[in-house]
Amino acid sequence: MAEITAALVKELRERTGEGMMDCKKALTKAGGDIEKAIDDMRASGAIKAAKKAGNIAAEGAIAVKVAEDGKSAVILEVNSQTDFLALQDDFKNFVNESLEKAFADQLAEAAPLIAVREEARLALVAKVGENVNIRRLARAEGDVVGAYLHGNKIGVLVVLKGGDADLARDIAMHVAASNPEFLLPTEVSAEAIEREKAVFMSLNEDKIKGKPAEIVEKMVGGRIQKFLAEASLVEQAFVKDPEIKVGALAKKGGAEIVSFTRFQVGEGIEKPVDNFAEEVAAQLAASKQ
Repeated sequence: MAEITAALVKELRERTGEGMMDCKKALTKAGGDIEKAIDDMRASGAIKAAKKAGNIAAEGAIAVKVAEDGKSAVILEVNSQTDFLALQDDFKNFVNESLEKAFADQLAEAAPLIAVREEARLALVAKVGENVNIRRLARAEGDVVGAYLHGNKIGVLVVLKGGDADLARDIAMHVAASNPEFLLPTEVSAEAIEREKAVFMSLNEDKIKGKPAEIVEKMVGGRIQKFLAEASLVEQAFVKDPEIKVGALAKKGGAEIVSFTRFQVGEGIEKPVDNFAEEVAAQLAASKQ
């Protein structure tokens, strides 16, 4: 049996894309024969999964589960490379099983779920030929926890102090539609306000040019007040009845909004932009060499 050196492990890792520990295990099992280790890994589907792991997964699904007593819930995002896969039973089953595991174990973050579901994830990747990732997870607890799921693309959890499940769901639906950045105006950071001021000044440079400082200050102040209302959940006009603000709606229902969590599939993930013309040109150039 050949010695399993660090150099050998490194070579296998570079050739397969697998992790260091997986490569060491494969080499040990293969008696130090790197070619046999590669064949074994190919046979198990591990290499296929590893290669797919480098592909960007920005599609997928959001899933939510609320406890029967309405006092806790979890929300989960699982990504796929294509929207087509997100609609298939294999993917849906993986998402549902992951959600149930997170709920049963009362998990509040993704890391432990990712660890326990890794074997199932790799099996799915090998089967469907696409990268699949558990991206994020959140748990909510409180007097009343409501949820809203818009298709499988947007999910929201809302925690209320007082009120009932119907009110919580209505507010969650509003959050899904309006996407507030903050719960209260007081939560808006000074940095966010300064950014909004800078944007306003830039967009209205011609309008404010030559105006007295106090007039400009009043104009900026008006824009900031509007920004705070637009960005804060309690100050937004309720989507089902624009005559009432969300904060007032909660109060009318005998409740106070404690928190909200909103997940949208793929938000914040930079998607690659394919340039077909460049790809064809590159292939033509390669063929002439």
